[in-house]
Amino acid sequence: MSKKHLSEDEGYSLKRAIAFSFGQFGDISAYQFFTFLIFTFYYSIQKLDVNWITIAFIFWALWNGINDPLLGIVSDRTSTKWGKRRPYVIASFIPFAVIIVLLWTPPANNLLAFVYFIIIIMLFDTIYTMFSINATSSFPVMFPDLDSRAKANITRQIFSVLGLIVAFILPSFFIKDYTNPAYEQGYVMTGIVIAIIFTISAIIFILFGLKEREEFIVEAKSGPNFFESIKHTLKNKAFQSYTIAALANWYVFGMLPTIVPLYGKFVLGIPEGFQLSLLLGVAFISAAFFNFLWRFITIKIGLRKGFMYSMVVFILGLIPFTFLSPEIGGYIGALISFMLLGAGLAGSLYFRDPIVSTIADYDELETGVRREGGFYGVNALVIRLSTIFIFLTISLVFNSTGWTVFEPESVTFEIIIGLRLLMFLFPSIALIIGILSISRFPIRQETYQEIKDRVDILHQQKRDKLKDR
Repeated sequence: MSKKHLSEDEGYSLKRAIAFSFGQFGDISAYQFFTFLIFTFYYSIQKLDVNWITIAFIFWALWNGINDPLLGIVSDRTSTKWGKRRPYVIASFIPFAVIIVLLWTPPANNLLAFVYFIIIIMLFDTIYTMFSINATSSFPVMFPDLDSRAKANITRQIFSVLGLIVAFILPSFFIKDYTNPAYEQGYVMTGIVIAIIFTISAIIFILFGLKEREEFIVEAKSGPNFFESIKHTLKNKAFQSYTIAALANWYVFGMLPTIVPLYGKFVLGIPEGFQLSLLLGVAFISAAFFNFLWRFITIKIGLRKGFMYSMVVFILGLIPFTFLSPEIGGYIGALISFMLLGAGLAGSLYFRDPIVSTIADYDELETGVRREGGFYGVNALVIRLSTIFIFLTISLVFNSTGWTVFEPESVTFEIIIGLRLLMFLFPSIALIIGILSISRFPIRQETYQEIKDRVDILHQQKRDKLKDR
């Protein structure tokens, strides 16, 4: 058995979980750096109209409607001597590192910058999806049961939080004021450093963390074609329920870092980049500790109820952002509020992969093949759709308050109210929708073990068939 493959008796080990988590660390560092500052850079530094930015992200999402599911399904049907996921991870990580830097080098002309913005975010997302879907789709195969997934997921989420800290804190060392054009080159320097961090993490992941099971590589070509796979994925009732909840969580997860640079400066009166970044850093440091709580809750009450409770906690954590100001709470109050917000953020981070893994297990019983790539491909599309909703919401608020073009000297009371709504009201509505959706999740705690037992029998049959070849 090649070292690139797992044997049937290999499951969880801390060493394997750490090596695997380097992929998550690099992924999160790069993508959340993009999420955190791409809007601020093109809105406040490049002075693009907020409506132009929204149009760019609509084009981006339309492209992702084809790109994300297609890459996942193609990966599911790939069978090579190097594996089904590994070739795509290897092919994508260096181009992705280059694009991380190119995000921040638009031409000076506004119209050309707009065209450049559309093209570069499409390239960014295409290469990112090729890396991320294939890295993430390996998780259910490497850690095949709920216990090993829960243990490995704790390690992954710790690395995720470290990646988030890098994404939110590191830029402040190069960019003292995120909305000041004088620090434009700081964005490029941060992009270079993030690209280096991503590259090193990806190499460690590829060499030591990415393993596959030979029986799933061999069966890949027998899986459903593109249209059949999409049909199976969208008809899956568990995935339907999860998808809406995931959309809600990624909407909030994307909205907060996108709007915090403006909220922090104009609502809280914090102009300095490091202090703003520290707010998000504190939230995700606390999330690392709350991950252990969500793992305990999951074991006790199951994934469905655990995810529901995490969204309730998330909403409660957002309430302080409706009244925080320099006079009410001040910077210390903001730090405490972001620290408490970590409880909800932790749930948003924690539940994604165990739930998708469980859905993939159930789907395998119906289709006979592993289709993680198909599910993660559609899930990736959901994440991108959340970005459209984010920028449509921001555009609605900024158009309503007269702030379509960044003018820091003309911030009105209405703009302040709008920023507060973006931090609390819209995210809370999204999370309520998410709670209602995941309440319909059909795989309950009491039925999971039955599914797992049937999947184990199916996997043994596949291994026996492989030995007979």
